Amino acid sequence: MSGTATTASQPVPEEALPETFHPDVAIVGLGYVGLPLAMTFADGGATVVGIDVDPSKPVLVRNGTSWIEDVPSEHVAGHVDAGRFLATTDFAAIREADAVIIAVPTPLNRNREPDLALVESATRSIAPHLQPGQLVVLESTTWPGTTREILQPILEQGAADGTPRVAGVDFHLAYSPERVDPGNATWNTKNTPKVVGGITEACTEKAAELYARAVDTVHTVSAPEAAELEKLFENIFRNVNIALVNELAMLCDRMGIDVWEVIDAAATKPFGFMKFTPGPGLGGHCIPIDPFYLSWKAREYDFSTEFIELAGKINSNMPYHCVRKVRDALDAHGKVLRGARVLVLGVAYKKDIVDYRESSAIKILELLQKRGADVVYHDPFVPEIEAGHGVEPPAAPANRSVDLDDAELARADVVMVVTDHTGIDWANVLDKAAVVVDFRNVYRDTPRSERLWKL
Repeated sequence: MSGTATTASQPVPEEALPETFHPDVAIVGLGYVGLPLAMTFADGGATVVGIDVDPSKPVLVRNGTSWIEDVPSEHVAGHVDAGRFLATTDFAAIREADAVIIAVPTPLNRNREPDLALVESATRSIAPHLQPGQLVVLESTTWPGTTREILQPILEQGAADGTPRVAGVDFHLAYSPERVDPGNATWNTKNTPKVVGGITEACTEKAAELYARAVDTVHTVSAPEAAELEKLFENIFRNVNIALVNELAMLCDRMGIDVWEVIDAAATKPFGFMKFTPGPGLGGHCIPIDPFYLSWKAREYDFSTEFIELAGKINSNMPYHCVRKVRDALDAHGKVLRGARVLVLGVAYKKDIVDYRESSAIKILELLQKRGADVVYHDPFVPEIEAGHGVEPPAAPANRSVDLDDAELARADVVMVVTDHTGIDWANVLDKAAVVVDFRNVYRDTPRSERLWKL
């Protein structure tokens, strides 16, 4: 199998699935969640069909090519060659599968409210092809009640012949939250415990049996609502604690205390403390978004999630704090932000990944440009910032990565460390740059100075 993706100039048409291909599991959505999940089931011996509305995905699969950094192309090609994995745009492919898993994006709309359009569309596309006894599982992050209130009615009334169906009797329905952490070399889909909750006890058992074929540990809960809320709680927990340490960082900045020293000292306590570190803001699809799902749903119950919303405000303010810090560093050297050359290092939302969904770096680039700075960025994982994924690309030339050579470092009036990629020569950056502002503590062993500013 070739590892080369097809290009727009040389389109390769999608081929029909072979008549000899009989899937055990169908996965709808082959993104950051769906493709790793497909590989995990295939690793466990299941035959998997991936379904995606993007017509390029089946072609890439057929060519043995991965578009997700945590899934090597060789992994995809191996399962394709073994007849365990293929992909299509045709939802009719779910007919032979024992289970159908929905793993499509659940973004926020312009008003920062849940947008379940892709979930609803996928469910409506599944409904006419659903067979008696099949299991449907939603993995997309969402608000408590989605599986029962949105998916169940569509699946129960969506038979091709108009015959009503009953969840828990004619088919099984459950929720199991995805727990994907891009770039994590330790915890993956297989060894991260899977939480499942079904519409009925039988649905829960059926979902637990499914995931036991592929993952090491399955934890069942009483209902899909519990599993849906559990997912939100996981990421809200991180959101709130990151907000706490970000607020501490801003306070330490005013008090002249090293926040990193305070955190390291607190982390020596062997009980009752969990270490979180500050940064330029939140990023990724989950942590910045999930709190809005719960806050939105809570309003139905006349309940205000003040603590969660406050955390969101604090984290949303961090890019502004970072820009003020850069302005202060320039002021100390007799320069102003307007017209200054600012080199931003890293735009991915965390180190060593290509994902820049909801990245705080995009907001920082935007704020710097609005204040008249001459902004460029370098990121070895993100050659270009494209529209979508919860971001709007900054104005040119700040939407394309520049080379990180000595000339570029010398040209910059200030260098911002926003994402701490391991492949960057940080010692050379500090040696060649006029001023460095470090928001990730990459220079933890280097004292602060007129040339080195820290969060």
